[in-house]
Amino acid sequence: MSPIASRPFFPAVLILFAGIVQAADGPAVIRSAKSGPWSAGATWEGGQVPGAGARVMVASSHTVTYDVSSDAVIRAINVSGTLAFARDRDTLLNTGLIKIEANDAFSENGFDCEGHFDEVDPDKPRATLQVGTPNEPIPAEHKAVIRLHAIEGLDPQSCPAIVCCGGRMDFHGAPLSRTWVKLGETAKKGAAEVILSEGVTGWRVGDQVVLTSTNWDDQKENCSEPRTITAIEGSRLTLDKALEYDHLAVGDERGEIANLSRSVVVESADPAGSSGYTMYHRGSAGSISYAEFRHLGKKDTLGRYSLHFHLCGNSMRGSYVIGASIWDSHNRWLTIHGTNYLVARDNVGYRSVGHGFFMEDGTEIYNVLDRNLAIAAREGKRLPKQVLPFDGNDGAGFWWANSLNSFTRNVAADCGEYGFRFEATPSSSFDIASPEVMQPDGTYVKTDIRRLPFVRFDGNEAHSTFGLYGINLGDGVRGVGPDSKHPF
Repeated sequence: MSPIASRPFFPAVLILFAGIVQAADGPAVIRSAKSGPWSAGATWEGGQVPGAGARVMVASSHTVTYDVSSDAVIRAINVSGTLAFARDRDTLLNTGLIKIEANDAFSENGFDCEGHFDEVDPDKPRATLQVGTPNEPIPAEHKAVIRLHAIEGLDPQSCPAIVCCGGRMDFHGAPLSRTWVKLGETAKKGAAEVILSEGVTGWRVGDQVVLTSTNWDDQKENCSEPRTITAIEGSRLTLDKALEYDHLAVGDERGEIANLSRSVVVESADPAGSSGYTMYHRGSAGSISYAEFRHLGKKDTLGRYSLHFHLCGNSMRGSYVIGASIWDSHNRWLTIHGTNYLVARDNVGYRSVGHGFFMEDGTEIYNVLDRNLAIAAREGKRLPKQVLPFDGNDGAGFWWANSLNSFTRNVAADCGEYGFRFEATPSSSFDIASPEVMQPDGTYVKTDIRRLPFVRFDGNEAHSTFGLYGINLGDGVRGVGPDSKHPF
């Protein structure tokens, strides 16, 4: 049996009358009447444009173009049709929940879906949230921002959130030639200019950047420094204020500079309060390129991560996360959980509580992590009911328990206990040979995950780790090999 289990079914309680849907415990749901712009009364039944506190349903046959920049906080939006963001202007959507699911029954449940499907009918249109497309991203001269708010009456464990339940969710911003590069020259303490190792395109005045720590001697914490670009001339950047530390660019001891700014932004409205999260469920579709996810992730809460591919199995093969910026996360950057074949490339993670780029339960295989930069992943707590009890969540830039994946050209800098950490430690509460791992023929078999080889592990680098190790392949592999049966 596949380890990908269907989620429970939680039906919404609704009253239907006169073409209007009303949740039994709240105000009427404003439904789309036809395709059209969000700002037009004619788009909505009753001619009412959704305002503060509204519950909104984009019906399955309609495409609504979000074309406003509004401070009004929409309570919750269910997308059964298509909600597409305009590309010719700045847009701002404040809300407590966006749920993308082909279901015209309104729901305020964030984490779980009303139903999971092993196969999505290709002849039926998908519910879609479209913030740019790969071929038509949100251009650099505009911003598309979704701001997630904690709303009274919504379950604080499952909201605020953007959750894709078998629909399509796309976030695509203006591309950058590189999201991060090595320094070309040492940036001295007191300097307000830095030289890059190569010219870049797509970086703009006003962008926020971060220089990674290269503090080699006393392993001092928090030497990575965020700054704002005030001028660009070729490979020379001028910053808004002087640096407090040296950032080396000598031989192998070369720091990096990363750009955190994107034209598509998903953020929490209250970074110090109840943070939001984003999630793809099994059977979903869509990808992410050059989007920014900031102040997300529910601290100390299982499953509520900044960006989460949740038990997708092989159902999202072909999807990718490229060029994203994920920073100031209260709970990881990118979590790949029970999901295979995802490509994560050129992403920047900066500041997280707990591991940053994270494969959750040891069943994940054939994922590609290429040229990602992990900066300042910090120690967190073990999460309640976590699958692998031996995981201390102690701040690894990259953490995994199944090596049948590809790691190439990644860098971990200024992280907590580890830059890169493989861990598979048997314990009385967990049989390390018990996870069901997909085999070449597509079946799932209980497998000792310590015995699986790497697909690739090339060109990775760790520096300025102030905890224990730059790269640690784990005590759990002791006594398992090497021999022909145990290729690890």
